[in-house]
Amino acid sequence: MTTLPNLAFEDYTIKRARLAGSGLLTGDTPWFVPIDALREQAERQGGRLLSFGNYDYLGLGDHPRVRAAAADALAIHGAGVNGSRLVGGERLFHAALERDLARFVGTEAALTLVSGYLTNLSLIPHLVGAQDLVVMDELAHNSIVMGGKSGRAEVRSFRHNDLDHLDEVLTRFRAEKRYCLIAVESLYSMDGDYVDLPRLLAIKEKHAAWLMVDEAHSIGVMGGQGRGICEHFGEDPQRIDMIIGTLSKTLVSSGGFICARSKVIEWLRYTLPGFVYSVGLSPVIAATSHAALALIEADNGRTRRLQALSRHFLARAREAGLDTGSAMGIGIVPLLFKDIPTTMMVARALGEAGIYAPPVVHVGVRADQPRIRFFISAAHTEADIDRVFEVVAAALAPAAVLADV
Repeated sequence: MTTLPNLAFEDYTIKRARLAGSGLLTGDTPWFVPIDALREQAERQGGRLLSFGNYDYLGLGDHPRVRAAAADALAIHGAGVNGSRLVGGERLFHAALERDLARFVGTEAALTLVSGYLTNLSLIPHLVGAQDLVVMDELAHNSIVMGGKSGRAEVRSFRHNDLDHLDEVLTRFRAEKRYCLIAVESLYSMDGDYVDLPRLLAIKEKHAAWLMVDEAHSIGVMGGQGRGICEHFGEDPQRIDMIIGTLSKTLVSSGGFICARSKVIEWLRYTLPGFVYSVGLSPVIAATSHAALALIEADNGRTRRLQALSRHFLARAREAGLDTGSAMGIGIVPLLFKDIPTTMMVARALGEAGIYAPPVVHVGVRADQPRIRFFISAAHTEADIDRVFEVVAAALAPAAVLADV
């Protein structure tokens, strides 16, 4: 029997050490924690688990209508669709979900895929080739980065949310290329800030580029009706060539989607590898997302509540003198700490207080910017948020005393 070389396991050990930081590998780590077990433990002790580590922004994951829709879909359609939609896996509920997604976002059509990560990874190299250019924000999600790297186009980046720098990059390199794709996120998941869309649209049109905006974290979160960054800024979504979304955030299931003009979506239905060669969404996933979407459309009160709670969280953090980086106070607010041991210590204190908020170090952020990222939900209360800052203050107090000595 062939065995893996020891080097593979040594590499894993090194990688794990980088994730955790020096001297933090003893005992339990704060990653891969079974949330259901934490919840059950808290309830046995007469309390409840307060989670800021999950992106159910509108608190729809346990909504009775969402649960009922999933159960009904399983009973009526079974567990899966058993094929690529091109040859055997197409169902009426796929078209119904995509129609309503496009209408909600404000585009002509939409296409759903089984993975949000796969959506960017498959789409970017499909759109551009060896004669083309991709320009992306330096903090773009890994799926965008890897989508660019996996193709043959030249890939360049611009400083995070620095649209003057984007304009400079395009001025220097755009003219020599056939097509150009600008790839950004709307709301950035590690920093809680968002792009200046009106300025971005002006730059895109100035340089005759395509624009792809990943709205994974902004659908349901930004705008008066939760329709995303276009609604937030009052811009026409059809000025964006491709809007990317996910079913795993406010739509509480899994998968991704692309919103664009009808001709673009029809072309992708027959040619996009990540769609053509993948199974269609399962009945349960499609029904779950569709039910959540209907709830968002029927009542924007959850979105307004989320936005108010986010502002409260950011205000409390600033009152406490904590570093929130470039966060703008909508959906996501990170607390940045001076080093990894402090970050781990605060995360541990939160966990011991029944608050789930895992630390983020090295992977996904710069090594010198460790943080605890807080996803705000409409299901939270101001008291929940105030509790966070009570625990953080108590955890940091000994360090503050030592610093004054």
